[in-house]
Amino acid sequence: MLKLKRISEVIGLPVYTDAGEFVGEVEEVNIVDNRVESWKIRVARNSSLAYQLGGAKGIVVPHSYVKSIADVMVISKVIAPRGEEKLEEEFV
Repeated sequence: MLKLKRISEVIGLPVYTDAGEFVGEVEEVNIVDNRVESWKIRVARNSSLAYQLGGAKGIVVPHSYVKSIADVMVISKVIAPRGEEKLEEEFV
């Protein structure tokens, strides 16, 4: 049976990539025409994505990149590339 969640239950959930990397937590939702369009994710300081963002505190993830919402939100790793890739580019 499909279990539906209220938006208020999703706010504050931890967010991980489908590769298992911690990203942060859900901060807000963007609803357009009664449909979820995107999610605002507050990026954790200790995540690999925080280094890539510089001074930005979050990202906006289109709903199409959300793979699952249950006890955690799982997003596609395409949205949050690994931090080592940027490090390699800077030192080459």
